[in-house]
Amino acid sequence: MLMKMRFTGVWILLLLWALALLPTGTTWIPTSWPGWNGALAQRSGGGVGGRGGFSTPRPAPSIPRVNPSHSPSLPLPTPRSYPSYPTYPRDYYPPSYPSYPSTRPPIYINPGTGYGFDLVALLFIGGIILVSFSMIRGLQRAGSGIGAGDEPESTVARLRLATLFTPELQANLRHMAQAADTESVRGLADLMDNAAVLLLRDQAGWRFGLYEVWTGSLQKAEGQFDTWLAETRSEFVETYRHFEGKEVVQAGYQPKAEPDGRYILVTLLLAVSGSLPPVPTPLRREGARQALMALASSSPTNTLAAYVAWTPEAEGEALTEQDLLLGWPKLELL
Repeated sequence: MLMKMRFTGVWILLLLWALALLPTGTTWIPTSWPGWNGALAQRSGGGVGGRGGFSTPRPAPSIPRVNPSHSPSLPLPTPRSYPSYPTYPRDYYPPSYPSYPSTRPPIYINPGTGYGFDLVALLFIGGIILVSFSMIRGLQRAGSGIGAGDEPESTVARLRLATLFTPELQANLRHMAQAADTESVRGLADLMDNAAVLLLRDQAGWRFGLYEVWTGSLQKAEGQFDTWLAETRSEFVETYRHFEGKEVVQAGYQPKAEPDGRYILVTLLLAVSGSLPPVPTPLRREGARQALMALASSSPTNTLAAYVAWTPEAEGEALTEQDLLLGWPKLELL
């Protein structure tokens, strides 16, 4: 027993001596964790967009109005004219003519038996049946959460597209973000159109992509949009951001150039009321093109929120293929 205690004391002293040799401030980081990439979290990134469509009331269908004039002109009654008949003396009697035979057959009126159904009653009963059937169908749809025509109330879509890095594309994304109107739904719809056009012009550089769609109620759409927005923003250091009229630029960032860097990742996030055109899966080059066209189909009448992000944003930086596979393992090869 005494020997075991001595050996234990010796091991404790050796451990304390080894820890004392470590320099002050040293921290052990288990870099072998799956998915851990400290260098990727330090990449620069930019974003532009807004979500003003959630607070903007939806336009109601306009009802045509009739403005009457101040002095309406009504038709005045005109005296009725009667035909004039010839006058005869008192003691004059017109000659009588036989009424039969006549060229026109006589007309008989049948009062009916009184036991048949009236046409108005039949129409009234049919209308009640149709209204009852429509109410039952409406209650069934409301209970199952399906609207008319099985169309979702709102849709949130996110497209990630990794393309070959070019300084021109990076600069165009920055200029687009600076000139965007992020305080109106029309500006958000135009932002999505401009981002889709920039990427469509660069189809030759597409390498990886991912398209995600969420459908549900309008009350939950804003929460889903915020969730994907927060996830996208956390993937890089925001060196530039233009959101709902507020522009923020981070100064003092030092670009981290990689010799094997050759990619730039662009993320398009959109929330609309209603549905978006379908996109084929798995996502390939043609599917990525259809996804961009679907996002560009948004208009000021159905746009709720939009956001465009890209990384890297600082000049001189580019993502490597390893960065893409570690940071976004769900990306599909186009």
